[in-house]
Amino acid sequence: MTDESSEISSILHRAADGDQEALNELLSRYRERLKRMVRLRLNRRLIGRLDESDVLQDALLHASKHIDEYLQNPSMSFFLWLRHITGLQLLAVHRQHLGTEKRDADREISLHRGAYPTASSVSLAAQLMGRLTSPSQSVVKAEMRIRLQEALNGMDPIDREVLTLRHFEQLGNAETAQVLEIQESTASKRYARALERLHKILAELQMFEQE
Repeated sequence: MTDESSEISSILHRAADGDQEALNELLSRYRERLKRMVRLRLNRRLIGRLDESDVLQDALLHASKHIDEYLQNPSMSFFLWLRHITGLQLLAVHRQHLGTEKRDADREISLHRGAYPTASSVSLAAQLMGRLTSPSQSVVKAEMRIRLQEALNGMDPIDREVLTLRHFEQLGNAETAQVLEIQESTASKRYARALERLHKILAELQMFEQE
């Protein structure tokens, strides 16, 4: 079973045998990570019409019906398999609601074989601004947010995707390399470069906030 622990492997087989409790336990382990992925990649124009729970519910329902197929050929970890299904569901939602019109600055189609929507600079900026600002601040400076979005848009697209996977989705280096179909050493170098760039961006924003 690839790199799955013996515990997860055991739960997987119980779920495949029809154990509903095992299935629920298995899916609940990864629900928050997958929800974070959807939150980052859900197009901003769809907020209000549906949320990450809507996308995730359909993805996990599909996964629950096809666990036995995964077990027959586990070419990736179970989490990456779930993430793949969730990404395809997210893409289907985008196509359903947005059609093919949207191929602009938000970069609907991702780098890795066009499989999933990418995280937009708006979503990434929102995550970072939440960490930069104190809980007492009720309004985030609009100019500061714009500067951050522009800086993120200025990053190399693959570096930004590696940053999203490692820093925001919290995938390991090996998982990131597998998702992007690149060498682990390449993924590591790109993450180091993206992280260095991110630190510079945040430092500049903190200086701006103090002005």
